[in-house]
Amino acid sequence: MAVTGIGHVTLAVTDLDRSVKFYTDTLGARLRAHWPRGAYLELGTLWLCLEVAAWVSDRRDDSHLALAVSPEAFGGYADRVRGAAPVWKENRSEGPSLYVRDPDGHKLELHAGDLESRLAALRGRADVTILPGRRPRSGLTPGCRRWTNGPWEPRR
Repeated sequence: MAVTGIGHVTLAVTDLDRSVKFYTDTLGARLRAHWPRGAYLELGTLWLCLEVAAWVSDRRDDSHLALAVSPEAFGGYADRVRGAAPVWKENRSEGPSLYVRDPDGHKLELHAGDLESRLAALRGRADVTILPGRRPRSGLTPGCRRWTNGPWEPRR
C-alpha cells in the first residue's frame, strides 16, 4: 500500500492568532512555524496546518477530527478543554469522548480509544461485519489463531 498515514490536516481559520492560541493553550499543541497567513503546529503526532481564509463553512453533518488522548490523561484534559470550547455533541460511542468546536466551529473529538477498542465494542452485533485489518508487525492479532498465506484465519 502506498499510503502510510495522514500527512497533515489543514483547517481554514478566520483569525490566525485566536486559533493558534486555542490549539496551543487549550489543546497543548506546539507551534512549529508561523507566517502572516498560516501556521504549522504539532499536536501529538499530528501535523496541523492553520490557514487564513475569508470565511469558514459550517458543516451540518457529523464530520469531525478525532484526536487521540490517553485514557490516563483523559479526565483532566477533557475538563480543561470543556471549560474553553463549546460542546457540539454528547458521547454515544464506546469509551470516553468529548466533542467540542474550535474558535472557527471545526468539530473536534477528544477520544480515549483506538480502532481496536471501537471494533471490540461492535463485535457481536448482527448488523456489523468486522473484517481483518493489516497484519501486525509481530505476533498474532487478538482473535486470530494462526497465520495463513492468505487472509487470517479467525479463532473458532
